[in-house]
Amino acid sequence: MAIVARKFTVRGLVQGVGFRYFAQRSAARHQIRGYVKNLPDGSVEALALGSERMVEEFKHDLAAGPTYSKVEDLEELVLEPTMEYSTFRVER
Repeated sequence: MAIVARKFTVRGLVQGVGFRYFAQRSAARHQIRGYVKNLPDGSVEALALGSERMVEEFKHDLAAGPTYSKVEDLEELVLEPTMEYSTFRVER
């Protein structure tokens, strides 16, 4: 199974609404490795490594967001996969 890597930047009402923990639960469900963190500009960044299908499902979850969020934009950047991450973590 080929591993792909994507970096997502999620904009909108995505801080202070449990978005990072929502992403962590989604990552666990889809067997995604990487991280999620808040950015100073109010957006959220997520790095996802996994199978193409699982990363697409994770992206779909990020686009929906948790109950109190309002995702206005989801930017996707294709990266070369690395073995740097063995788990998915919430970074501060």
